[in-house]
Amino acid sequence: MVAAVPGIRADPLGFLARLRGRYGDVVAFPMPRDPVVLLSSPAAARRVLVENHRAWGKRTAQYGALSAVTGTGLLTSDGEVWRERRRTAQPAFHPRGLGVVAEQSVAAAGRLRATWPAAGGVVDVDAGALQATLEVVGRTLFGGEVTDDGERLVAAVLEALEVVVGRVRTPLPAWLPTPARRRLRRAVATLDVAAADVVARRRARGLHEDDGDLLALLLRAVDAGDLAPEGLRDELVTTVIAGHETVASALTWTLHLLAEEQGAQARVAEELDAVLGGADEDGGRAPAWADLRSLVRTRAAVEESLRLFPPAWVVSRRALVDDVVDGVALPAGTTVIISPWLLHRRPELFPDPEVFRPERFEGEGLGREARGAYTPFGAGPRLCIGRDFALVETTLVLAELLRGASVHPVPGERVRVDALVTMRPRDGLRLRLAPRRRAGAGVSAPA
Repeated sequence: MVAAVPGIRADPLGFLARLRGRYGDVVAFPMPRDPVVLLSSPAAARRVLVENHRAWGKRTAQYGALSAVTGTGLLTSDGEVWRERRRTAQPAFHPRGLGVVAEQSVAAAGRLRATWPAAGGVVDVDAGALQATLEVVGRTLFGGEVTDDGERLVAAVLEALEVVVGRVRTPLPAWLPTPARRRLRRAVATLDVAAADVVARRRARGLHEDDGDLLALLLRAVDAGDLAPEGLRDELVTTVIAGHETVASALTWTLHLLAEEQGAQARVAEELDAVLGGADEDGGRAPAWADLRSLVRTRAAVEESLRLFPPAWVVSRRALVDDVVDGVALPAGTTVIISPWLLHRRPELFPDPEVFRPERFEGEGLGREARGAYTPFGAGPRLCIGRDFALVETTLVLAELLRGASVHPVPGERVRVDALVTMRPRDGLRLRLAPRRRAGAGVSAPA
């Protein structure tokens, strides 16, 4: 393991792939004390996350490090704390609210699209995705526009997460006063202040009886004595990670893959023209909630992107009791690592697994086993509470951005993946835009 540390730091995804290729679906790491095991088969993931989920908890090094930022938010909490938080937050993600998510997603994408050069040019789609998804979170989950307080909250979250990832990859004694630990303390202090300011601003506006956004639900829980004020802070920070950064990641990688695979982009463009009436220079009307059923290819592109670049690329669990997984006896205290990134690349389930092929997700393209292995949002009771929110948002933002423009790679630019808490493009992701020809004319080439 000591010898493996440089490889883990440089390329954690490649490290996991090499382990599975060399040792198979169950790999024990040579670690002291409690066992640590990489599980790579769909059956193993199903056993841990679905069939016997009560036997597996979240008190792992991964979530322990993350909790330094999120506290006991939904992402890291376990047991009764998690159940109470989930019950409190659930109404904010009810399907009846998805129409509002759709409306705000299209509006945020429209504002982003208005900043793009009409005649084409190079833009950082990652920065744009982060801004658009932050606006959607602010308006749908926080109940208002994201102000400077919200942007400070996001910046502090991202800085703290960067430090946390470094700590996980290079563990050092907790007492050692490293620059990274001092940086983490500063970021968390900024988080606390920014979260408090977001809450104070919402308190000043007042809560109305019909307010059903997440922040309103959390504030009522605090007022009722069901949630401590620090719990409210933890859920705000968790929402920034799970409801903002992950969706931005999905949108960025979808645009990247469509730029790389022009044939797939042409199929999406053809659908957008048919559904939205792409007859004018703006690409027809804006998409809406009612169009989602018709945007089959657009959603399939998002789902295939989530297969290749699942934002939550690794999850972990700790055995609360003895269990048998993939025929291997695992004692209580064992930590297991499950990587959707590996599950999604099994050739027997996803032929040509490295190829971006959105048709897999159209109609009955995926078999039952492949559907079971497809876990970009987790599985079982801990399935991401915001799955439908994220899919609606990403699909409609993508449709609005591409109804009048096409995206293309920037010649000579290398796209590199940073496997952090989510999968992020290192130093942003720049694409070249071009105005798109209409109704069956295909995708135009950049000037």
